[in-house]
Amino acid sequence: MEEHSFLIAEQANRLVGPLVAPLKHAFCSAVCGWFGKTYVPAEKVIPDHVVFAVIIFLFCCVFFPLMRRSFSMERPGKVQQILELIVEFLNSQLEEIIGHGAKKYLPMIATLGLFIFMMNIVGLVPGFLPPTSNMNVTAGCALVVFLYYNYLGIRKQGLLHYLKHFCGPVTWMAPLMIPIEIISHLARPFSLTVRLFANIYGEELIIAVFFSLLPLVLPLPIMGLAIFTSFLQAFIFMVLTMIYVAGAVAEEH
Repeated sequence: MEEHSFLIAEQANRLVGPLVAPLKHAFCSAVCGWFGKTYVPAEKVIPDHVVFAVIIFLFCCVFFPLMRRSFSMERPGKVQQILELIVEFLNSQLEEIIGHGAKKYLPMIATLGLFIFMMNIVGLVPGFLPPTSNMNVTAGCALVVFLYYNYLGIRKQGLLHYLKHFCGPVTWMAPLMIPIEIISHLARPFSLTVRLFANIYGEELIIAVFFSLLPLVLPLPIMGLAIFTSFLQAFIFMVLTMIYVAGAVAEEH
């Protein structure tokens, strides 16, 4: 899969690498200096998955604001109608999982889901690498979810009250429940990371193998399935985020 992204990543490193390299070397020297200094050439300083994640981010920042200008209340187009259906569906999911007033969480959760979907499906474009086939990207998304739902819980419940649910329903069970709850919460970002990474990486690997056996014919059914898988993994990521948020902001906590 690496060769698919080599040309684009190489050009990006040629243009931006010399500017990023000093910052990266300074950071590594300051934070990881005890491991010893390792020189990284400027043309390879930006990994492929970072290049494509930034490309998708910039595309979203430009494309969707431009698309919003074409929206109309009187004469909505087909794209607008599809997006409205998606928003209504996600709002219904939020209300069902989190409860009344959960629509305020839609911008964050929907943005994260859309970004993940775009990163998943971009691998079907020749010459592009899906950033989510790299565990560093999926771990970053999972870490955002972990910090987000804990922040919401602390903001709504207060730090001390939020931490009480780690102790369990009764005080005498606290020594047993606290380690269990800590492990459970730490397992959530790990689960999100591995699930998304394994599915997208395995999907890309299967397509690459089939393409090497019979180009342009055998991979087509798998690529069709990959579109569905890309959507499904983004949706699962959003639903799990909703569940974590629901547990963090629940009144009984």
